[in-house]
Amino acid sequence: MNMHERSAHETGPYLEPLRLLVHGQLARLPWWLSEFILFGLKQAWACLFAAIMLGLMISTKFTWQPGWLIHRYDFLFLAALIIQVLFLRFKLESWDEARVILVYHATGTIMEIFKVHMGSWAYPEPSIFQIAGVPLFSGFMYAAVGSFIARTIRIFDMRFTHYPPLWLTGALAIAIYANFFSHHYLPDFRYGLFAATVIIFWRVNIHFTTDRTTLSMPLTIAAFLSALFLWLAENIGTVTGTWIYPSQKVWHMVSFGKLGSWYLLLYVSFVLVTLVLKPRPPATQGIHGASGVTSG
Repeated sequence: MNMHERSAHETGPYLEPLRLLVHGQLARLPWWLSEFILFGLKQAWACLFAAIMLGLMISTKFTWQPGWLIHRYDFLFLAALIIQVLFLRFKLESWDEARVILVYHATGTIMEIFKVHMGSWAYPEPSIFQIAGVPLFSGFMYAAVGSFIARTIRIFDMRFTHYPPLWLTGALAIAIYANFFSHHYLPDFRYGLFAATVIIFWRVNIHFTTDRTTLSMPLTIAAFLSALFLWLAENIGTVTGTWIYPSQKVWHMVSFGKLGSWYLLLYVSFVLVTLVLKPRPPATQGIHGASGVTSG
């Protein structure tokens, strides 16, 4: 895929004129500044689904009234459905990606039902579209993570060196997912799972291309940084009262222990996405680490 084809694939055909306009304006800047700005814009574009959902959670928190015809949680669910349809309509996601995200939506909802039943957290507001006290929009928060990973891989044309066998990554994902349930009855193996992620992925580097520059980063570092942003997003979820933890009768920041949970859950998301977007090796040799670049 050449640069023009890859760039058009990033935004979808409907937004190609806007992409060309942005590139035209950035071309007037020094290359390093252009690449830096474009990296930020592409990251924002990749997390579009999650950003919209967080924006809706914040705005509805301050505008929603108890007497309105529809519950806030039900509005969030219907809005998420519409967003997903629009993503497919305007080719921001492929049908294959949507199917994987649907699987993650289902696995996330199952875990939500179990965790709410165990009292790990709660959804304090009423809703019609819910299962066992879990509003159905909650599954879309997991789907947003899968959407971000899939879109990031495409938008930055990510390639991977020393990627482990899929059976091994699949076994790790299953073990992580199972531990979210089993630790309520058995010893918590999360520290062993932390070690397993490092052992399995320590040699894996992600090579990503912003526009003309290719950089690389260890996958484990990328997972930790992504988990940090998810932890911050979870604080937005609790400060808006969308869900709350038992200890948050008076709001306080979500514990850093949840950062570890998000770190592990990211590997489950990533492995599910790789069922459709198979990890590819770099197209060319000579790509340097994060401190070096290869210009195209």
